Amino acid sequence: MSHLGSPILTKLSFDSAHCQIIFWYQLSQDSQLSVFKRTVLSEDLQNLGDMTGLSKRQWTKANILIESKPEEMSSPFQIILQATVLSENDTVAIDDISITMECGIAHKSLSDTSQESKGVANFTTTESSSLYCPRGYLPCEDGACISSDKFCDFTPDCSNGDDEAKCSAKCDFETDSCGWFETVSADGFDWVRSSRSALPSAFQKQAPPEDHTYNNSEGHFMFVLRNSSRLSQVAQIRSPKFNQAGSGCTVSFWYYNYGQSVGAAEMQLHVDGLKNATVLWRIYYNQGEQWLKAFIQLGRLPRPFQLSLYKVSLGFYDSVSAIDDIHFENCALPPPAVSCEGPDRFWCRDTKACIDSLLVCDLVDNCGDGSDEENCKPELQCNFENGLCNWNQDMDDDFDWTRNQGPTSTFNTGPIKDHTLGTVQGHYLYIESSEPQVFQNRAVLLSPIFNGTSTHGNKSCIFRFHYHMFGKHIYRLSVFWRILSNSKGHLLWQKFGNQGNRWIRQTLNITSAKPFQILVEGTVGDGFCGDIGIDDLSFTDCTLYNGNLPSISSTPSGTSVPATLPTNNCTEKEFVCRETGHCIQMIQRCDFRPDCSDKSDESSCAVEVCDFEDENLCEWYQPVTEVAAATISVHSTNAFQWGLGNGATIHPGEENHRPSTDHTMVTKEGWYLYADSSNGEFGHTADIATPVISLTGPKCKLVFWNHMNGATVGSLQVLSKIGDVTSVLWVQSGSQGAQWNRAEVFLGIRSDFQIIFRAKRGVSYVGDVAVDDISFEDCSPLLIQDRPCTSEEFTCANKYCIPKDNLCDFVNDCADNSDESPNICSTSMGRCDFEFDLCAWEQDQNDDFDWNLRTGSILKSGPGPAADHTLQGPSGHYIFIKSSFPQLPEQKARIFSPKLSRRSKNCKILFYYHMYGVNIGSLTIYQVTASNQEKVLLHLTGNQGNFWQRKLLLLDADEDFQITFEGQVGKGYRGNIALDDITFTKECLPSPDLSAEPTALPSTGSCSDGYWECQNGKCYRPEQSCDFVDDCGDNTDENECGTSCTFEKGRCGWQNSLADNFDWVLGVGSPQSLRPPRDHTLGNGIGAFLYLEATPIGLRGEKAHVKSSRWKESGTACMMSFWYYESSKATGHIQVLIKTDTGLSKVWSKSGNPGDEWRKAELHLGKLRNFEVIFEGIRAKDLGGGAAIDDIEFKNCTTIGESPRECPEVTDFICWNKNCIESHLVCDYKPDCKDLSDEADCSQYTSIPGSCNFETGDQDWTIACGLKQDSINDFDWSIGNRVVTGQSGPDGDHTPGNGQQFLYVNSSAQQEGNRARIITTKLFPASLGVCRVRFWFWLCDSRQTGTLKVYTVEEHGMHILMWSSSGNKGSRWTYANVVLSSNSPFRVTFEAEVGGNELTEVALDDISFTLECMDAGTAKPQPPTCSADQFTCVYIQQCLSLAVKCNGVEDCMDGTDEINCPTEIPTTASPWLCKETEFLCANKGCIPSLLRCDGVPDCQFNEDETDCPTKDCFNGSVLCASTNTCIPVSKRCDGIADCFDFSLDESSCSGCPEGYCKNGGTCIIKDAVPFCQCGKEWQGNRCHIKVNPPPTSVSILLQNDIWTGLGIALAFLLIKITVAVLYFLWKKKVPRTNLEEIHSTAFANPLYEDHSSPGEVKHASSKDTSAPSFANPLYGKATENMENLCNFFKVDIQ
Repeated sequence: MSHLGSPILTKLSFDSAHCQIIFWYQLSQDSQLSVFKRTVLSEDLQNLGDMTGLSKRQWTKANILIESKPEEMSSPFQIILQATVLSENDTVAIDDISITMECGIAHKSLSDTSQESKGVANFTTTESSSLYCPRGYLPCEDGACISSDKFCDFTPDCSNGDDEAKCSAKCDFETDSCGWFETVSADGFDWVRSSRSALPSAFQKQAPPEDHTYNNSEGHFMFVLRNSSRLSQVAQIRSPKFNQAGSGCTVSFWYYNYGQSVGAAEMQLHVDGLKNATVLWRIYYNQGEQWLKAFIQLGRLPRPFQLSLYKVSLGFYDSVSAIDDIHFENCALPPPAVSCEGPDRFWCRDTKACIDSLLVCDLVDNCGDGSDEENCKPELQCNFENGLCNWNQDMDDDFDWTRNQGPTSTFNTGPIKDHTLGTVQGHYLYIESSEPQVFQNRAVLLSPIFNGTSTHGNKSCIFRFHYHMFGKHIYRLSVFWRILSNSKGHLLWQKFGNQGNRWIRQTLNITSAKPFQILVEGTVGDGFCGDIGIDDLSFTDCTLYNGNLPSISSTPSGTSVPATLPTNNCTEKEFVCRETGHCIQMIQRCDFRPDCSDKSDESSCAVEVCDFEDENLCEWYQPVTEVAAATISVHSTNAFQWGLGNGATIHPGEENHRPSTDHTMVTKEGWYLYADSSNGEFGHTADIATPVISLTGPKCKLVFWNHMNGATVGSLQVLSKIGDVTSVLWVQSGSQGAQWNRAEVFLGIRSDFQIIFRAKRGVSYVGDVAVDDISFEDCSPLLIQDRPCTSEEFTCANKYCIPKDNLCDFVNDCADNSDESPNICSTSMGRCDFEFDLCAWEQDQNDDFDWNLRTGSILKSGPGPAADHTLQGPSGHYIFIKSSFPQLPEQKARIFSPKLSRRSKNCKILFYYHMYGVNIGSLTIYQVTASNQEKVLLHLTGNQGNFWQRKLLLLDADEDFQITFEGQVGKGYRGNIALDDITFTKECLPSPDLSAEPTALPSTGSCSDGYWECQNGKCYRPEQSCDFVDDCGDNTDENECGTSCTFEKGRCGWQNSLADNFDWVLGVGSPQSLRPPRDHTLGNGIGAFLYLEATPIGLRGEKAHVKSSRWKESGTACMMSFWYYESSKATGHIQVLIKTDTGLSKVWSKSGNPGDEWRKAELHLGKLRNFEVIFEGIRAKDLGGGAAIDDIEFKNCTTIGESPRECPEVTDFICWNKNCIESHLVCDYKPDCKDLSDEADCSQYTSIPGSCNFETGDQDWTIACGLKQDSINDFDWSIGNRVVTGQSGPDGDHTPGNGQQFLYVNSSAQQEGNRARIITTKLFPASLGVCRVRFWFWLCDSRQTGTLKVYTVEEHGMHILMWSSSGNKGSRWTYANVVLSSNSPFRVTFEAEVGGNELTEVALDDISFTLECMDAGTAKPQPPTCSADQFTCVYIQQCLSLAVKCNGVEDCMDGTDEINCPTEIPTTASPWLCKETEFLCANKGCIPSLLRCDGVPDCQFNEDETDCPTKDCFNGSVLCASTNTCIPVSKRCDGIADCFDFSLDESSCSGCPEGYCKNGGTCIIKDAVPFCQCGKEWQGNRCHIKVNPPPTSVSILLQNDIWTGLGIALAFLLIKITVAVLYFLWKKKVPRTNLEEIHSTAFANPLYEDHSSPGEVKHASSKDTSAPSFANPLYGKATENMENLCNFFKVDIQ
């Protein structure tokens, strides 16, 4: 050491601030510079600061505050600089010393008032005593030399302890800084030692008001003093250097961190030789105006180390940061011992310490010299520094343990360093409780297999390990022991909950007669702050076993078989009746029905009713555990298990938590089953099970009574076990009061399963779980009756009969599930199982909150259902309201149904509800009419029991109505209301405005009825939307389908599901939230994307869905790509689902660790039809958000241009043009192929009995059609035509060709509700979902119009409604296509129920059945009716010469040879073909090909503008679609076809097509080419494009005078006269068409016929008026503007 003293100094002013000494210094690594103040000679020195050398030598500025006590203000003092070097190469240098002007040089000396020596006031060392210590040693004050590594090792080795004086284990900062010093002292932001009272007033607000030691303002501490406003400032206080620390070393201190801008503080560990510091402790943000304690576990540190406390200011620091009372404990190595005797002791080789032998070979240097860790067997140890050693991850758990260094990824949970090294370099294992793990997921680590302890003289094998359980969501760490490889084993030890931020040592003793294995199991808690760590696993007194553990079946052995069986011929798969030797199927054993006469097949089986009287367990048994195979020394208590008990056996203290009487006898002597909580520990479980049950029936349910009372009672579960798979069926937890409670669990049809009651012990003995009177009700399998079903019963596929109210009730009543077939039940109104969304039910927008969709698997606490009703499992969904936050008492949630028709007779609603809990609210069901009149159908309040209950309510009203479910919150948090499986019965009909059939769409803009307008003015049909084809040219028809989207201009039709509790939200980047900081499209913070919203209330596992519209069909090469983002901090997991008619399928799921970046996903969709794309977001944490999607793109998804064309289904019909349509659209009197080929050869369909177009001539239509009037009709259907029905009926027959007849209902003489039925005479074979009936119907446009229904009628059984319709259908023939399903042979009924008083209320025509109806399967392709050189009549089996097609004479009996004919008869008539320069329209035959792709739809179905480029051509040039080029006018009509698309450049030469020029344009012929001369406001080849007029200058208009106005008027007059003359001359030159000269006796059907102008009615010539012809409004405009079809225009009939 060396000392440098200043001149004698003094304060110049009493009021002046403290002065400072300022200097620059440079220190080598192992040197130290201290600053002292001396006021009196021979007096103790006051330490003002210490500086220690750093690894990087540099000049550093020091600012030392010179404090003075009030009584010393005028006293002189001296500054002493003390330099300390520890080796001969160390240096200390100082320069540029100055003292601020608050102090000056004193002209007096220090007074020596000491009367006697006061100890260590001077700096006398061995240097002054001329003693010399050898290298590597340092002197004590008494002259003794000790090793330098004994300085600052927490053990005093000098006689007066001065080797620890500069590095005290305890420091309250009252006398000095104890060697702690500021390392960054030149930025005006420093740790300073002071007290509140000693500070000038200007700095007092930066210090705590009191210290922690004495709790007063005079007490000292270290605090951060800021006297500069620099932008970036660092305060870092560092401890003295300590040489080492023992294995139990900890440090604690008190800290003060207060202020809005106080920021974080961090304690770090610096170990010599390690480059990176280890973070030991962090605190964030304002902790309030208080001292708080921090505790840090250091552990064994064999190398020198220092601690540092780090604070940062960013220029706006205005806070208080301080530290006080630092205390190192248990840091010294164990002391040396003179001797160390005993078998349980170990004597350390060098340090001579005597330690416990259990500390030997435990991977911790407890001796301090490493001798206790020498000669250890590495196969018995693992510190995870080099992997898992010989431990293995279990393959049967939920996830794996993770090997890690440093802190885990989640703040405030998990270790921050390992246990072995105590630094960031060390490794350990931990379980990650964040996504994708969920509550109670398990990670299991398997030890090697060890020999039984009997091989060591029954000496216990000892297992040591260290565990770390820190975090508010910590759940459980368990250690199991097993001797069988396929078992979990027996619990050795477990620990629950937060144990603090420290490593804890645990020792377990194991005794086993057989080889065994250890399982370490970590279980995830209820949140992401639940990381559990383990480290330093070791065994002693154990040896490894060279082999594998055996396995054994866990199935109970059952009954003992008699030594001899009766003589029998039974196989191994049959059961032998014990008395008779009769053989029965093995599945008939233990099925609750005795099939043997001696009932031996039901012996030793589950008993239907068990009351436990006479101490009879009724074959219930507790599964055998491995406890019998060995003993576990760490378990001294009795096991928690089931046992029989009664009130008479209750011990004192058990009166309040065990039943005093049983439920059966209600006496103290009556017996019950209970799990005794006076044994076992918290979390232990006890199981009791039935023998295996072979089979149960559809109505089977388990009913029992339970008693759960006591402050700490645990829980009771009912489980189903099949093989090794166990699922929860029912749960109840917490005290239920001092009474027996009934419980019910629906089982239904199950096979080869066991029922298990599982009791879970609570935190103490106060609360036993008891059950009594267990019964299996209606559990025997079905017996099929040998009788036909009645009209009030449904016939199952297995011929079992069930009541019709059980049809489609979400219960498998038939035992073959045929009563729940989607083909039968999907048509029921309001049917919803809530497995995906709310179906047709809607949330009320005027209530207080919403019903939520949830599953039992995300149930955390409270009395909600553990399983849904549909699936009877935790994965099924239901809707519920809960009574907990944020809902308030008496708040209401409502959902309402679709509207139902007042004509619904015997209509009922069926649903299942669950209302359980002590604070339950109420459930009310209302019937709300169209006039808003409410009727209460049901009102339930209070606890209804912990099970699902069925309810069926009859509905009746004079108006259309809806059903509303209203749930009201109770007055406490324990009480949830749940609903599931809601449906209306088949008799319930939709309100007319909800009828399923498509109605005529209103015209929009300039488009005709049934068309929608594009944004560019073009028109398209609704069915052209969402087909990946841009029919508009501006993508209007595809924009809102859920299509390719960057989300910069909206959602593009991607819609959220209304059933979800949280949504996909359109937003932009935010670096402060869980969502991405920027989008993918633009890569900035203003670009948009969809992201999962983070809600304040939510549960892990909840889902949010965003879906597209329903796409019609995709191409074979269809690809979808998108970019996704999953935050590493948060919470969302993304999946992609495809929804089709057959159900949901998952096509993509994100795998791997999330990263804070956008990633691309691509998936092949391929050939699909009628599908939706759904993005599913799943909460990975309780308040989850953070996942996002952007830039969705569909590629190659159009079906146009596919070659060869692939159909979505193998059963599809392939049109002549190679397009595909669904097979059920063939021959339905409506062309679906653009080439009409699906309606070309239909005699196979029309010959099916029941198929009929009613064109039967003089033959009785009932016989010809295979139909009959129902004998129990109120009145009959009639056959007629337009002549018969007159103005009250349809304007014409629907049948193409020469069709005239249809069926109709005359209700003028009937009462409302009367019914007329026709029925097919022959039975169709039983089928499900393959047979279809297609027909055309017409309903009178009146508010009183009745209902048309279609039923399947079983041969023996009920009528099943398949379809119904009522109300306005747009005054036209309407198409229906109905799926028919029945489990038995059936007929089909058409029923009209009248509602008005009309001559024609309902009409029916063109009934056809698909070929599948005849064979109940896939129809096989049929050969053509006629040969290739013949024409095939469409609806009858008739073959004619090709020449008859379009020859002006109806040669086919159905007249179909004269439909779809061109306006001019071609010279060579080929069926269905137009001329080379013509294009075929579906509704009007052939049109000039010049009209193809010209921007104007000329075909009614717009097919002439389908598949066209978006390009426009002007000035007479025409668009060739195949080459996407404009053919110039110079190449038109030149005799050479330049465009191969119907030679359109050679079409209409020397003639103007009819209606060619639009919007008043005039057609002229120039050089054989037709041109349009357009008005001022129109342009384009056909005057079809509107011109925006240029703005007219007001000043120019004002200059017009009267002469200009007269000139314009005169010009207009001349133009009108000219046009009139030209029009008259032109009309005279137009020749008559052939059609006007033909005498026709057929109805003209606009579906196939061409008309001169839309809506025009053609009549037969004056020479033959016997048969008028009418336009069919189904495909074209109505003949007149009809306001009411019942008051139709009058037609003169001769």
